[in-house]
Amino acid sequence: MKFVRNPQARKRKSTRINELFGKEESQNVIQFHRSFPQYAPTPLVSLKQLAQYLGVKAIYVKDESQRFGLGSFKVLGGAYAIGRCLAQKLGQPLEQVPFDKLQSSSVRETLGTLTFATATDGNHGRGVAWTAKQLGHKSVVYMPKGSSLRRLQHIQEVGADVSITDWNYDDSVRHAAKEAATHGWEVIQDTSWEGYVDTPTHIMQGYTTMANEALEQLVSEEGSQPTHVFVQAGVGAFAGAVIAYLNAAMDHSPTSVVIEPHEANCLFRTCEAGDGKLHRVEGEMNTIMAGLACGEPNPLGWEILSEFADMFVSLPDSVAARGMRVLGNPLLGDAPVISGESGAVTAGFLSIVMNDQRWLDLRNQLSLNADSIVLLFNTEGDTDPEMYRQVVWNCECD
Repeated sequence: MKFVRNPQARKRKSTRINELFGKEESQNVIQFHRSFPQYAPTPLVSLKQLAQYLGVKAIYVKDESQRFGLGSFKVLGGAYAIGRCLAQKLGQPLEQVPFDKLQSSSVRETLGTLTFATATDGNHGRGVAWTAKQLGHKSVVYMPKGSSLRRLQHIQEVGADVSITDWNYDDSVRHAAKEAATHGWEVIQDTSWEGYVDTPTHIMQGYTTMANEALEQLVSEEGSQPTHVFVQAGVGAFAGAVIAYLNAAMDHSPTSVVIEPHEANCLFRTCEAGDGKLHRVEGEMNTIMAGLACGEPNPLGWEILSEFADMFVSLPDSVAARGMRVLGNPLLGDAPVISGESGAVTAGFLSIVMNDQRWLDLRNQLSLNADSIVLLFNTEGDTDPEMYRQVVWNCECD
């Protein structure tokens, strides 16, 4: 496990970031999500016994495995981005075109049948495909080499034309964009590049719904706000959105830690280099944390994280496997949380840092102690049940 402190973390309320991810914009986002008949806040699970065991005041896990019945938070971003895309084509603000209107025959007659294209490790593509089908449109999804066949089947089941490419995630993104340009499709991708910024921003804004819910639930349950938030990262869109929202909405900025697998630690490398450039990871990025196997940072995500994240951590797959077992096999009195490989890594990190004296210095640097209220996000359930069993039953992770 490797970590690097962010010397640029300033803990100030950035005007631009606050406008994009603050309370006002987040209310527009959650209002749109609430218009879906499947909407319900996901649980915020209090792990009281684990908190006592590890020596912190409280541990809360926002359990996104139950979001819209799709097993992941990713649908929040894809759905909001598609909604914004359709509203723009209709020439109306999104507040005036909720789910039922977007689903109506009159809108479909006006717009025709659109095709939404994306590249995905699984969860994002499933959310895009599901939303497209709900609204009467089509989707084409590309998955990187080595992707789970079960996750491919999940995407097929919600109506997408889906295939596995011969490339890694980042090259699959480029392929999706090229095919979309050729065929006139709409790209719904959670990372940006020159000339493609608005949709990735909308996807990130979509993620603020779960941070909004979590903060309200925690304040209601605990009577106070989190002191620490640990977030996992692929391109940095989820991590950036959560940290941006919490910094805009909270009275005091929480201590924030961004966690990546060794094999895809582009944000860690970018912070470690400290040269003002984005650093990428090449190759196949073989990690069990498929949802985090991304080699190129999202520029907006990095802009946020470079300003607000206190620390970046790079760690082995075994930490994610530990987190899956910790959450799925809790101490007596705590509820189990079924978490996939990418969803559990923050719990694994916390359990190691607080339970292993080799990491005492790291614990002290983060001021993790008996007064700490730690917020984690379980970003996915067992979206690949076979992999889940291999890890939890057989410890097959390295």
